Amino acid sequence: MRDVLQFLLALIWLLGVWLRIYRQARFFQIEEYMSRRYLNWAWHRLRGEPPTRPLSAWLGGLALGFILGEAPESILPALIAIFAAALAIIPARETEVKSVLVVTARLRRILFGACALSSLLIAATMSALALPPSLNSSFVQFGLQSSIGLLIFLLTPLWLVAGNLLMQPLELHLRARYLRRAAAVLEKLRPKVIGITGSYGKTTTKSFLRDILSARYQTYATPKSYNTLMGISLAINRDLADDYRSEYFISEMGAYVEGEIARICQLTPPDIAIVTEIGPQHLERFGSLENVKRAKYEIIKNLPPDGLAIFNWDNPYIREMAAQGYPDTRLSVSRELTLAEAAQQNVSWIASDIASSLDGLEFAVTNVKSGERASIVTGIMGEHNVTNLLLCIAVAFHEGIALRDIALRIRSLQPAESRLVTETTASGITIINDAYSANPRGVVSALKVLGMHRDGARLLITPGMIELGALQDEENRKLGLLAAEQATDIILVGADQTKAILEAIHTTSFDRARVQVVASLQESVAWYQQHLRAGDTVLFLNDLPDTY
Repeated sequence: MRDVLQFLLALIWLLGVWLRIYRQARFFQIEEYMSRRYLNWAWHRLRGEPPTRPLSAWLGGLALGFILGEAPESILPALIAIFAAALAIIPARETEVKSVLVVTARLRRILFGACALSSLLIAATMSALALPPSLNSSFVQFGLQSSIGLLIFLLTPLWLVAGNLLMQPLELHLRARYLRRAAAVLEKLRPKVIGITGSYGKTTTKSFLRDILSARYQTYATPKSYNTLMGISLAINRDLADDYRSEYFISEMGAYVEGEIARICQLTPPDIAIVTEIGPQHLERFGSLENVKRAKYEIIKNLPPDGLAIFNWDNPYIREMAAQGYPDTRLSVSRELTLAEAAQQNVSWIASDIASSLDGLEFAVTNVKSGERASIVTGIMGEHNVTNLLLCIAVAFHEGIALRDIALRIRSLQPAESRLVTETTASGITIINDAYSANPRGVVSALKVLGMHRDGARLLITPGMIELGALQDEENRKLGLLAAEQATDIILVGADQTKAILEAIHTTSFDRARVQVVASLQESVAWYQQHLRAGDTVLFLNDLPDTY
């Protein structure tokens, strides 16, 4: 009888571990299966939200088992331990889920490895509980079993990481095969490759350039924010394996560490390279802006000698890149220089007479060398997009599209997903969706757009900016000061990461009664739905992943 109860208790803990592995896999996936970042998140979450229910159930079970089951053959401790384990493994309710778990083939392999390892561990430890006769009591037996089950349950993040490590040899084999397949597709297709990198602005510039080039050429761009080596190879194998029409392939290249862009360039060797911005985005991963610059410069180093490099001259780090003199053909753009200054500094394209309104952007673009000029009118919002458009104009013109045709194409451009997208609800409230991410340059533009809405309340909902390393508090204070100028109401999501924003707001004359801090995005949405009326505007500025 005791063996049956022991098996049942082990089975309950095992089911709990499996369920917890599955639920934790979502966060492991959000952290892109990067073990160090995931374990760091798990540790901080454990400290902030200790596992009260499992610990309480375990302690309660031990106490009751000790009181009621002193006799060696008593089954009460076993029944109590089973009941306590069942209580302990009940998962907490998730109040807000932004990123659902995507069960990919890789995740299935990780889950298999994690579940197999945890099963073996539970089986091995439970079978090893052979106690000496002096301790052979039901309470000691099931108390030890419960303690081991709880420990294995709480260490679930380790089993996920171990499962990932267990599958690494297979992953490396499959990864190499997948990359060879993608390289073979590009070898058959032989498109002209345009690589785009930068701390931010990559996806927006990519979507603009794709639509402009499509006026004349068959152009394919990696979808959404597919900017990792495996994401790009996935796009190639999925979308281009049976389609050989593309003349241009636009590859967005992201990086969290040095060397990543170089590896992407091995798969998609660029003929043309664009560097949009160098800034503190993901600075906590890189450590310094100099490291960011070196990582992004990999795209330039991987150009052929006869390749083309396009630089954002207004960024000092990118100016340093251009000054290195490679390749021979280098173009640069600026929205800050005058025509005379641009000619003196050998800048290729400038924007002038920039006007931003609720209808979009207007500016004049000038080819500094030839003096050719055009008027650009677009419904795209945000002054930072002037730079993104200039980069696209420089490429398209170099590739043979007339400036007047480029200007015509720009008139019909649409913003990238969740990047200053404006819509009006059925109740007449204007929603400005800039929730994809937030960076210091884009924040300024987004808040200026909010400030243009003068007819009603202007609500800012934001969790602030993250992953900016040592500059995070400073940049969030700037956000707070600008928010106090442009908004009439402010909702900060999450007390910890918005502390610097709140402190900055409180240094201004902004009405403290009109700023509030909430725990979740759901709360902020409920508030605006209840309090805003037709004619009011709400800006969603950034939306953090579930790991925050």
